[in-house]
Amino acid sequence: MSQAADPPSETYSYLGPAGTFTEAALKLVEAAVGKPWRSVNNVGEALDDVVTGRSVGAVIAIENSVDGGVSATQDALARIPGVRIVGEYLVPVDFVLVARPGTSLADVRTVNAHPVAYAQTHHWLEANLPGHGHIPASSNVAAAAVLLDDHPTADAAVAPPGITDHYDLAVLADSIGDNASAVTRFVLVSKTLAIPPRTGSDKTSVIVELPADHPGALVDMLEQFATRGINMGLLSSRPIGDELGRYRFVIDLDGHVRDERVADALLGLRRFSPRVTFLGSYPRADGLRSEVSPRYSDQAFVEARDWLRAIVSGEPDAG
Repeated sequence: MSQAADPPSETYSYLGPAGTFTEAALKLVEAAVGKPWRSVNNVGEALDDVVTGRSVGAVIAIENSVDGGVSATQDALARIPGVRIVGEYLVPVDFVLVARPGTSLADVRTVNAHPVAYAQTHHWLEANLPGHGHIPASSNVAAAAVLLDDHPTADAAVAPPGITDHYDLAVLADSIGDNASAVTRFVLVSKTLAIPPRTGSDKTSVIVELPADHPGALVDMLEQFATRGINMGLLSSRPIGDELGRYRFVIDLDGHVRDERVADALLGLRRFSPRVTFLGSYPRADGLRSEVSPRYSDQAFVEARDWLRAIVSGEPDAG
């Protein structure tokens, strides 16, 4: 008798522990409501969960409105094949300064903070805690959690709002972020190859390697989009790592792979680049619709192909 196969996983992975901004993003994923959630330590572990089937999906941070692209995520997506982005979610980012109960702001000399969180709060910290020391933490929640160790190395921590729901800490200051409009963009990554249907408010993400380090190589790549009227929402360079001068680019395009202009640009990229990684087409979190000039519409591309087909088949040129 053959053994029944294990049921497919319904677990979703996120960068934990509980209380992180990534968990806040996962709360926005409708499909994850009521399903098991798995806390992981880094982006690589989250993607490995998806590849191996431990999780059906993983939420990871890919871009911040203050610091730009998240390099760890971009490098992991380039390194780990077989995953697709199927959705994106925007989470407003703000921070609080927390400490053990009984600690005052005047007592703080050293601050735990994740490097990204520190970069987004350092103006406030310098203004209110001049001369403070910074100890990097592995996550925003970990920065706060270690304050409860028997012998903490810091007096306070930069942490997400709501951290006191999980840890017995006191808030010394609210809203310490330097940019009140800061937002982090998260993506839901899955192993499925099915592409969400186009909505008219879509985004397509790719990773493209330049074929060689020569004058005009970047311009040649960018022309694939400019000549088809495609706007780029993100253009982030990352070193490939095999030699100096070799880069890959993480690119977000306005539009869906089923849009004629986007499909045509991807064909151009594939002819130009030694490696193009299609990360996915998915609905935009902000709901903004792409404004497309009539000459880059689906109809314009179809009519141009029909015109050429008529010429090749020997039909009279209708102009």
